[in-house]
Amino acid sequence: MIEVKSVVKQYGRKRVLDNVSLKIEKGKITSFIGPNGAGKSTLLSIISRLIGKDGGQVYLDGELVDGIDCNSFARKLSILRQSNHLNVRLTVRELVSFGRFPYSEGKLRAEDLDHIERALEYTQLKEEADKYLDELSGGQRQRAFIAMVIAQDTEYILLDEPLNNLDVKHSVEIMKILRRLVGELGKTVVIVMHDINFASCYSDYIVAFNKGQIVKEGNVEEIINKDVLEDVYDTNFVVQDIMNRRICFYY
Repeated sequence: MIEVKSVVKQYGRKRVLDNVSLKIEKGKITSFIGPNGAGKSTLLSIISRLIGKDGGQVYLDGELVDGIDCNSFARKLSILRQSNHLNVRLTVRELVSFGRFPYSEGKLRAEDLDHIERALEYTQLKEEADKYLDELSGGQRQRAFIAMVIAQDTEYILLDEPLNNLDVKHSVEIMKILRRLVGELGKTVVIVMHDINFASCYSDYIVAFNKGQIVKEGNVEEIINKDVLEDVYDTNFVVQDIMNRRICFYY
């Protein structure tokens, strides 16, 4: 379990996170939703230790994350940031191999190679493994970065807006991969998402943020409803049940 207790983050006079407390259960997809600037990505970065906090604590399986050494932490939790620009030209396989660094420290063993091949197969990138990233479509490139995270083989996987700039087909492919990670491998996935309908259709648990605070959290039925969404986004919503899914209309 990831446990966040009274976390505060402030930039100058602006409080981006205001005493946020949250428990993220194992073996589920938990989605963070809310308007821009609500604190979603900031909290993800604090949990993963990419940025510091100004107050509160974060625990990973009961242990303070600040006290876990870097290598052990990288074997337990991985993060894929929103921006993944590289200054070097890599093949897909080379990128995915970076996920094994916490174990191999750059000297790949047979076990590491097995993890790399399984990650490529899991993300259906075997045929593209020796292509360079700049030769891929946006969806394939995003799958390559997710394959790198899969190769890292952590129990907790944090993803910051993994569907950004992807079309519908590639977004669905990504979400189906993440659902398989949870259902087949027992991973715990935390996603920052802007598409409410993808959050509705693929999440087990949803946390709604606004102005640096959690407005409401719960299962899909509790969060994907007119009153909650209008409170979070300050716009009109219509929510309907279609094919056993809650679908939002807000155009």
